[in-house]
Amino acid sequence: MPRPPKLNDNAIAQHLAAIPDWERREQTIVREFKGANFVAALGFVNAVGILSEVADHHPDILIHGWNKVRITLSTHDQGGLTELDFALAKKINDLKF
Repeated sequence: MPRPPKLNDNAIAQHLAAIPDWERREQTIVREFKGANFVAALGFVNAVGILSEVADHHPDILIHGWNKVRITLSTHDQGGLTELDFALAKKINDLKF
């Protein structure tokens, strides 16, 4: 299945307005999450992994500190941001962490 095309700056700005707490960093969107403890962070990462696998769209995930998770989304094969990134960001936002 072909990937959607890379979005232009105007489309990216519109999509960002709909996903609180995410920020654009060059050709990615990034959000930091903070959980109650390390086990909560691991559980969150696993939940993101399931969402990502279902979407066939895989973010970069970093666990840092003892309870923080950084999610970075980009459509690597398109060289930037696409609809896939914003759709997955919305699903990740819906997780309770």
